Amino acid sequence: MPRHTDTTAALQKAVDRFRRDRDGLPHPQVLVRAPGIDFAAGDGERRFHTASVGKMMTATLAFQLAESGRLDLDAPLTTLLPRGEVDGLFEHEGRDAAASVTPMHLLTHTSGVADYFEGPNDTGEPFTALATRETDRTFTPASLLDFTRSHQRPVGPPGARFSYSDTGFVLLGRVVEEAGGATLGAQLHERILAPTGMDASCLLFHTVPGGAASVDRDPGAALDIAPILVDGVDLSRARSLSCDWAGGGVVSTLDDLHRFSQAWHAGALIGAGSRARMARVEHRFRPGIHYGAGLMQLRYAGFFPLLVGLPRTVGHLGVTGVHLFAAPERDVTIVLNLHSTREMTDSFQLHIRLLQTVLRALR
Repeated sequence: MPRHTDTTAALQKAVDRFRRDRDGLPHPQVLVRAPGIDFAAGDGERRFHTASVGKMMTATLAFQLAESGRLDLDAPLTTLLPRGEVDGLFEHEGRDAAASVTPMHLLTHTSGVADYFEGPNDTGEPFTALATRETDRTFTPASLLDFTRSHQRPVGPPGARFSYSDTGFVLLGRVVEEAGGATLGAQLHERILAPTGMDASCLLFHTVPGGAASVDRDPGAALDIAPILVDGVDLSRARSLSCDWAGGGVVSTLDDLHRFSQAWHAGALIGAGSRARMARVEHRFRPGIHYGAGLMQLRYAGFFPLLVGLPRTVGHLGVTGVHLFAAPERDVTIVLNLHSTREMTDSFQLHIRLLQTVLRALR
């Protein structure tokens, strides 16, 4: 039996074993590609919400603008956004530090701004509880910034510490819009989705595949996106899923995310210097997960010491168990969607098993 056939069977066995323990959750969507290996499981054609994997795309847009001379990543935020847009977001210990914040701080999650999605606030409930309770509520970039402005405080002064922030990426999205002279959705289609052939992808609530403006009241239904369970509540047909934007509002497919990863690593989207800066790890997100500038690096020994031999992979995670990671030196890419915020920890068990199986086949 050919080796790649044995590998396909082993990959399917890993997915089947994982699927048996999922308590009625949708089947995992899985794509693994490597030399001689092309494995998919689950509904491979169905669109899904990519969550924070979209941060890698927003970061790529920012670096594209920097390469073209349209954006200085070290410029004060107050010179890049309209007056008043950052008011109240960076007031720390009686001082407004907004003039000290740069796009690079936003890219590296070191600006000090709070995180509307998972950070503490004074409303008495987490933001996710609001999104799952008021499912017909529409969020805009301005309203997301207003939530942080009204209900949260900065975590520290700019540059002092790493603190993951979706609010920061909303600000980065607005910087991209101002510097690029077009909406975030339009720039995504023009400079990432169309050039890479990601024809099934779009920015949910803002565009549709192909780049036209979205006019559907229920775009999740119109696009038939897969279930996305936040704290056990399916938001795939909810207006409140609009709470994601520049920090993770892209809807895509397994194949489209693979196309993005391949193009990114091949240098088709940004140059070598920009890719190196995005991949330059300076902070730890979680044990085993490290962060650059809009890009994560997995160091598997941080999960379990005996995994020290696995290559470091780069890409990004999404909170609902979405993975896009590649080991470019081995031409291995893993794309996962596990549909639920409750699957994030377990998602790494599947990811690691798939990676180990592929690397054994490539020896």
